Amino acid sequence: MGVGKSTVGSMLAERLGCAYRDTDDDIVAAQGRTVADIFVDEGEEAFRAIEKAAVAAALAGHEGVLALGGGAVLDAGTRALLAAHPAVVYLSMDVEEAVKRTGLNAARPLLAVNPRKQWRELMEARRHLYTEVARVVVATDGRSPDEVTEAVLDALELKQA
Repeated sequence: MGVGKSTVGSMLAERLGCAYRDTDDDIVAAQGRTVADIFVDEGEEAFRAIEKAAVAAALAGHEGVLALGGGAVLDAGTRALLAAHPAVVYLSMDVEEAVKRTGLNAARPLLAVNPRKQWRELMEARRHLYTEVARVVVATDGRSPDEVTEAVLDALELKQA
């Protein structure tokens, strides 16, 4: 959350001359409401089922840069799909950077109460899942989106369009 995946993802797509897609945007378009509203109205379990389907569809039908919501890796089936992909990147950052970037006060349903503590707990629960599926890990702390984009391109040894 707040790591810059949308910004960096769109920059990567531009530099590689391909399309950019975000599964959270797919979900919002298909459901006609925000991710936060889905969480509130239907709960996390229902959202995760919607997310799982959106990620599977995007992985099957999109050939450019794809950004996933931070909880997508919670599903074993999604992790298996990602592990088979040759260019999965985990953009990492620590909680202090997250505070600087988002203030941890944005509309993020999993951070509604005690955001610093919640963020740390989420990362402790998910970090091993991110590293399990990622081909490379790129730290974003103290880096501009352009610097992160360059680091991803370098780490994946990709050539720009």
